[in-house]
Amino acid sequence: MTTTIKIDPVTRIEGHARILLDCDEAGKVEEAFFCVNELRGFERILVGMQAHTLPQVTARICGVCPTAHHLVAAKALDAAAGVTIPEAARLLREYMYMGHYIHSHCLSLFVLAGPDLVFGLGGDPARQNIVGMVEAEPELSKKGLRLRSLGQKINETIGGRGIHPVTAVAGGISFALSDGQFQRLRELTTEARLLAQELFTPMRDLLLRLLDNNPALLSGLNVPSWYLGTVAAGGEINFYDGTIRAMDAGGTVAAEFPAERYIDYLAERAVSNSYAKEVYIVHGGAEHMYRVGTLARLNAGERFATPQAEAELARYRQAYGRPCHNAVVQMYAKLIELLYACERAEELINHPGLRGETRVPAQFRGGRGVAHIEAPRGTLIHDYQIDEQGIVRAANMIIATQQNTAVINRSLKEGANALVAGPNDQAMLNTLEFVVRCYDPCLACSTHAIGSMALEVEIRREGRLVRQLRR
Repeated sequence: MTTTIKIDPVTRIEGHARILLDCDEAGKVEEAFFCVNELRGFERILVGMQAHTLPQVTARICGVCPTAHHLVAAKALDAAAGVTIPEAARLLREYMYMGHYIHSHCLSLFVLAGPDLVFGLGGDPARQNIVGMVEAEPELSKKGLRLRSLGQKINETIGGRGIHPVTAVAGGISFALSDGQFQRLRELTTEARLLAQELFTPMRDLLLRLLDNNPALLSGLNVPSWYLGTVAAGGEINFYDGTIRAMDAGGTVAAEFPAERYIDYLAERAVSNSYAKEVYIVHGGAEHMYRVGTLARLNAGERFATPQAEAELARYRQAYGRPCHNAVVQMYAKLIELLYACERAEELINHPGLRGETRVPAQFRGGRGVAHIEAPRGTLIHDYQIDEQGIVRAANMIIATQQNTAVINRSLKEGANALVAGPNDQAMLNTLEFVVRCYDPCLACSTHAIGSMALEVEIRREGRLVRQLRR
């Protein structure tokens, strides 16, 4: 006899999804499914559009990570046009992206996952949110939200808009910094770096306290998988550019390839229970479950290029090893990446090449443009076929959440069996949602928004409803 548990939708994530757990008679979870309720349509929407509009159009895929789509689309158009952008344009794009990383990681750490760290897994759902966190930790919350706004202001100053930026174009960036913008960016970046340093230790300590109070989080969420991340020269972790590196579950680098060869290494699979496809690494004649994002980047890359992030990475690896397979540690990894983004932003504002020429002509004469970037939630690939008139004839996007779906399913199964015990409804809801939030999924990217906002859990035996929970 099988019991099915449904949580619909999961809360405090970007988008709407539900969780299905298939249980045996003893209550052990046999299968777990993270199901995306929304319909994705952008790959078809782009067909027939003028190629030069793609950086602006694809930014509308998501209001949480528009800059990732904006920049990777511009990079793909550079490749399609066969141009190398000026140094100042490359630096400005990366600088804009550091602002986006600061904003996105702060949103995840202080708004979405932060209440879990402050209140623990058994907290009251009515209070376990950003409002409750502000009441419980007012100074920490205030500073975290301030840091988020600084990242958004950096993104806005360079991107032209805080949400859905417009300045990255085929061939570079559409403007050059004025003296006023330059000075404003210097002020924002200095404040951001200081705040990130100040917030690192108290946020890390909140996570460590959660782990101390819930030791099963470390013992029960170890899910071995392969990893994918972007590395620059020497294996340095890089968010904006580089080659894609695949590491196996044992920590061996299995492959490293440019974005245009992704089709040789990644296999997409449609699934019956979700609108988001799953993706697997193809290597050695087999398909391997893998993950992307903060944990994957810190596993696949050798080092950070900035001193404080590199020092914290060494402490992190001493505590959790390499590769680390535990999903909950991704929040620690995100704190280190936040440090890096602020340090790198300060390097960029002081780079002598930042204020040179920003654009070269770019024309489309037919062909393919492929590029990738490390979105905050993981490796993002855009692939366009463009005809001689500059019209898009085909488009494919591989999104971070798609690539993580198989591992999220496995983590839910392991987490449910290791962490959820007894009839406590709220504990079950909180714990399973916490497992999902460790991956910080962005469903607006992996799909396109159509969905319900109700939260419901159904428990069934042989198709018969025996218990129903609602929040």
